[in-house]
Amino acid sequence: MLSNKRIQELELVMEFEKVEECFKEVSSWIENVGRKRLKETVNLDDSLEMLLQAQKQFKEFDLVASEYCRRGQEALKKMNQWEDLSFVDVHSYRVKLQTYEDELEDFCTQLDETRHRVCETVRLYEFFDRVRQGICCTEQGVKS
Repeated sequence: MLSNKRIQELELVMEFEKVEECFKEVSSWIENVGRKRLKETVNLDDSLEMLLQAQKQFKEFDLVASEYCRRGQEALKKMNQWEDLSFVDVHSYRVKLQTYEDELEDFCTQLDETRHRVCETVRLYEFFDRVRQGICCTEQGVKS
């Protein structure tokens, strides 16, 4: 039994190292690229044309960011099997995993919120543009 426990612990350590390597890559991208790009989308431009350009750029970023989020979430799913290993001391690994999970969840939530905000802002600007065009057409009709 002791031998089996040690083998499981070794397997767990090896699996954790793979996950940790993946998470280091994901975390590095989040810190060096992802968060900076999200901050850039805080101030959206005042014209519909500029806003549509910002939306296009955000969509390109969103594809890459979503892939990093997916990779991080898949790595976390691999570690869900640890819950069954109650007799193996995995506390230190769980602490690290919780840190990774919190960081990933925070970034993915910010990404979702930014995606929604950009989309809603574009819709609002398009609505106001249609209203403005309608007012202009109405004014021209009244003048004629």
